[in-house]
Amino acid sequence: MNSTTNLQYDKAVQSCKDIFIKKTIDYGTSWRCLRIISITDQIFIKAMRVRTIQEKKVQKVGDDINAEFKGIVNYGIIGLIQLAMDDQASQELDADHVSKLYDEHIAFARNTMLDKNHDYGEAWRDMSQESYIDLILMKLSRIRQILSNDGKTIISEGIDANFVDIINYALFGLLLIEEGKPGHKA
Repeated sequence: MNSTTNLQYDKAVQSCKDIFIKKTIDYGTSWRCLRIISITDQIFIKAMRVRTIQEKKVQKVGDDINAEFKGIVNYGIIGLIQLAMDDQASQELDADHVSKLYDEHIAFARNTMLDKNHDYGEAWRDMSQESYIDLILMKLSRIRQILSNDGKTIISEGIDANFVDIINYALFGLLLIEEGKPGHKA
């Protein structure tokens, strides 16, 4: 287990959570009205923007790739929270409760990352930022297919596992950016 990875991961998560909680204070939990397909589409928009910036190597809107990866992490957390909450649960949640829910779901994503790092080593460190976006887009496509199958799978992981992978790929993108490896150099 690489302690550097753990520290970097936790720092990136804290940065994402700080944004999430501040937006919760500003907007409340307006995201509670989102269905899983809408959350999937929000992540898709962010991932496609990153892909377009990667390919064109130019951007015209202020938020950088770093901000988009953070948004992907936070929408992934929203997806996990929505999957876990009853549709009849209150639409408005206070910031302290949201903070606890965030911590609970990010802890699960972190434990998944640790387990996978154990089995795969830190292969993700040798991957390109472009691959993370492609994998996120693939996971989104899988979620859409699962939704079209009424949420059922025969042999595959469910929607929640795909959101966890999306969160971790976005965090890996943030870690590479922090290390000064923003993307593939052609």
